[in-house]
Amino acid sequence: MKTIGILGGMSAASTQIYYRKMCEITHQRLGGLHSPELLIRSLDFAKIETLQKNGQWNEAGGILNAEAKALERGGADFIVLATNTMHKLAGQMMSGVGIPLLHIADATADRITKAGLNAPGLMATAFTMEQAFYIDRLKAASLQPIIPDAADRAEVHRIIYDELCLNVTTTGSRTIYENIARGLVEKGADCVILGCTEVGMLLNESNVSVPVFDTTLIHCESAIDLACGDN
Repeated sequence: MKTIGILGGMSAASTQIYYRKMCEITHQRLGGLHSPELLIRSLDFAKIETLQKNGQWNEAGGILNAEAKALERGGADFIVLATNTMHKLAGQMMSGVGIPLLHIADATADRITKAGLNAPGLMATAFTMEQAFYIDRLKAASLQPIIPDAADRAEVHRIIYDELCLNVTTTGSRTIYENIARGLVEKGADCVILGCTEVGMLLNESNVSVPVFDTTLIHCESAIDLACGDN
């Protein structure tokens, strides 16, 4: 089994999900006492969030690049960046790194395409919903992403940072997310991408009327596929 390098902590809540899911998937596939070979570097999200808020993306990219190189030196065979938003810096992060990155948007787009769908609604941080680094990768896979309107984007973003990243879930926020997902379906979405690794804390197949693609679960499954040599 290949060694998976996880660069996480953005937020810690989502990285905990990554570890748990990868262990569950490996046990389901291999049985017995099997668990994945992992290297995990978990950053202090307070520092990263401040850089995001201040638009200091180059500084954040330098941090991620140093950590990716550390995972490579540690023996990782490939890297999983356990956050959607920070894939904005994937190019800078992987500069000078000799092992591959398993890109979360590519893994998600592949799953949607294989399901025969093409108009995903996207719920994520404002960075992910509004900037080209993510949307363009979905379009490159011949998908036609649909995003919420400005007010709903702001609300999705607020709940992620003020609640979900702190491991807080409330009934009120769940209702807000359900209503926004419903609005995406009314705009023509034939599925919904949970495009922030924390969004799955509020939405799933049970409260969304169209197929749901949880990027965290897809990323974890794709990582175990690659680690086990299944693709």
